[in-house]
Amino acid sequence: MVLSIDLTGRVALVTGGTRGIGLGITRALLAAGADVVTCSRSDVEPVPGTTHRVCDVRDADAVHALIGSLDRLDVLVNNAGGAPAADAATASPRFHDKIVGLNLLAPLVCAQAANAVMQQQETGGSIVNISSISAGRPAPTIAAYGAAKAGLDSLTTSLAMEWSPRVRVNAIDVGLCRTEQTDDHYGDDASVAVIERTIPLGRMARPEEVGNVAAFLASDLASYVSGASVACHGGGEIPAFLLVQKGL
Repeated sequence: MVLSIDLTGRVALVTGGTRGIGLGITRALLAAGADVVTCSRSDVEPVPGTTHRVCDVRDADAVHALIGSLDRLDVLVNNAGGAPAADAATASPRFHDKIVGLNLLAPLVCAQAANAVMQQQETGGSIVNISSISAGRPAPTIAAYGAAKAGLDSLTTSLAMEWSPRVRVNAIDVGLCRTEQTDDHYGDDASVAVIERTIPLGRMARPEEVGNVAAFLASDLASYVSGASVACHGGGEIPAFLLVQKGL
């Protein structure tokens, strides 16, 4: 028996799917044969082979209009998210509202709209939430982001139970990943090299590796996987005492 990820004929929506991790996910779904729609707040050049739509995922009306315009929806990947660094002691309530809105409430709105469609389809559907290792550990300078991602992991388990058996809901807890924004977050190549020595697999993830996990969760190979948070972090983070012993 040959196992393969085959999403031929399935329609997938990837929020924030034109750059960074989202682009890696889009490319993985395309490689598996899916018809991919991406969306973002701005009108950008579509990834070859995809359709791009302008949609602010924090706008519930816009989200429902976008998903309602699709002939069907088999896969939703809630990828849009992120947060700039900020001091939790001085960041404004408006700042925190925006971070939680983008990373927790927007995925819920998208999932609600997707579920309404998927429940009516004989084949149901799969929702994949892109979360973060920040959901399960301290997240200094991105406290609201970490809290929102922890909420997203909790939301994943609740929706998986509420919307079963027709719709599966899973999350990917992503670790450090090399993207076009790596320098902004982690510094130059020398800084990245030092950071990568603290990762058991010796390097940051590539966006397409996160995409491969998303494609698996969207596929029939994961037909009995729901309510899971899959770690995609290269083996986790080395404890501080070992870092000291290793001189890192």
